[in-house]
Amino acid sequence: MLVSAGTADDAGVYLTDDGRAIVLTLDFFTPVVDDPHDYGRIAAANSLSDVYAMGGRPIVALNIACFPDGELPNWILGKILAGGQEKASEAGVPTIGGHSVSDRELKYGLAVVGVIDPGKIVRNTGAEAGDVMVLTKPLGIGILTTAIKYERLSADEIARVTDVMTMLNRSASEAMLSAGAHSATDITGFGLAGHALEMAEGSGVTLKLKLADLPVLDGAEELAAAGIAPGGLGTNRNYFGRRIETSIREGDARLSLIYDPQTSGGLLIALSPESVESFGQAMSEAGMDWWTIGRVTPLGEDPLVIL
Repeated sequence: MLVSAGTADDAGVYLTDDGRAIVLTLDFFTPVVDDPHDYGRIAAANSLSDVYAMGGRPIVALNIACFPDGELPNWILGKILAGGQEKASEAGVPTIGGHSVSDRELKYGLAVVGVIDPGKIVRNTGAEAGDVMVLTKPLGIGILTTAIKYERLSADEIARVTDVMTMLNRSASEAMLSAGAHSATDITGFGLAGHALEMAEGSGVTLKLKLADLPVLDGAEELAAAGIAPGGLGTNRNYFGRRIETSIREGDARLSLIYDPQTSGGLLIALSPESVESFGQAMSEAGMDWWTIGRVTPLGEDPLVIL
């Protein structure tokens, strides 16, 4: 076992007898949008992301479905599975069956197997002092999907956040590998704060992130100021907040975005200053956005500083 659950990394990595390595992960969750096809696409993209975050290439997937049989029509499950297969096919990954159970609460996701070069595993514990921190998707997904439940988003706004969630992290993964990234993780349920803390503590460094430089989805900050937020945001703030140094007042709506749990969020990557340009060029060639959000310093009093 090259990577296990001990370091809270994104996926497990296992070395086979012939010297090759496989990446293994699974993820499933309740719907974040109303459209079943889009829900399937989002869940699949999210599941595949853990392999990409390690620098791996997903090669095969299995469906995981919990469905309230008899309470919802079966065509909904069919739409979900079709959406998942569509996104997996975009990634070049066949879905070869899976397993379903009857459950009161609908859930869907994938178990994914990938391959990886044992010498090029990108872990969440390799950030080095002097590195530049980059992020590949904007924040605010959790706030916006919560706003959907309150019918606070227009059809166009729902489409925009859905586009972000269904975007594969494949190009970002390929770009970070070509640039020789020191460390990476994908931003999901623990929010930027939680996943950045895991990287900082695992690497024995301090991450200093600039709040004004964080990319934010349109409308997310305003909704947060109006009190629209998922329950996980408060949980993340209560758990991670005491390990974060910041002079920004607690009531700042933008500050709350660092705790916002993301569904199929972007990659947080530590790059040497010399490799940022090549990473950016690869991302531009792939038509992908990215943002420089901070830097890595030697370990100080706190592992994460928000400036």
